[in-house]
Amino acid sequence: MVKGIIFDLDGVLVFTDKFHYKAWKGLADRMGIEFNEEINNRLRGVGRMDSLEIILERYTGEPLTQEEKVALTEEKNDAYKELLSTMTPDDVTREVRDTLAELRNRGYKLSVGSSSKNTKYILDRVDLKDAFDAVSDGTNITKSKPDPEVFLKGAEFLGLEPEDCAVIEDAPAGIDAAKAGNMLAVGIGEAASYDKTDVSIDSIADLLKVFE
Repeated sequence: MVKGIIFDLDGVLVFTDKFHYKAWKGLADRMGIEFNEEINNRLRGVGRMDSLEIILERYTGEPLTQEEKVALTEEKNDAYKELLSTMTPDDVTREVRDTLAELRNRGYKLSVGSSSKNTKYILDRVDLKDAFDAVSDGTNITKSKPDPEVFLKGAEFLGLEPEDCAVIEDAPAGIDAAKAGNMLAVGIGEAASYDKTDVSIDSIADLLKVFE
């Protein structure tokens, strides 16, 4: 029986894909690396260093040291955070706020489960931190999705067993992570049509029908 619900952040509660794209594109353009929407789609739900490795598949320059790679991810993140600073509470829909409030009202414990190290900053910018009982993010994990670590930590922070939790995800890698963690996998967006998804929803408000 589901007692806790863990939400991916990007593409579920807020949409910062466009900021990620702009920040990675700026870096790729500077280095003369091809980067487009198709490549960007492969980065969804993937951690910072792993995302860089995907971009570097098309890199033909001098081999990069680990220090140089870290510096590149920091350059990208600085550009991304500058774009994030433009976010406001208006970037979260009323539907999302009302659904979270009602789920809590029904007795469910709620957590965010995101690979992003910027999760708490984003929640602050959009005034959503108080909607959750816990936050599991890139600052408390060593492995990115499809590894289940971020969701397992979310369950732990809620004081629940993994099998008592559901995960709301928009990316196949996130669904894989939920399944690997022995959790109910609820897919929205692209993940709604993924074959490993347990329950598919069209909108966040549909969760009120799933978790009555």
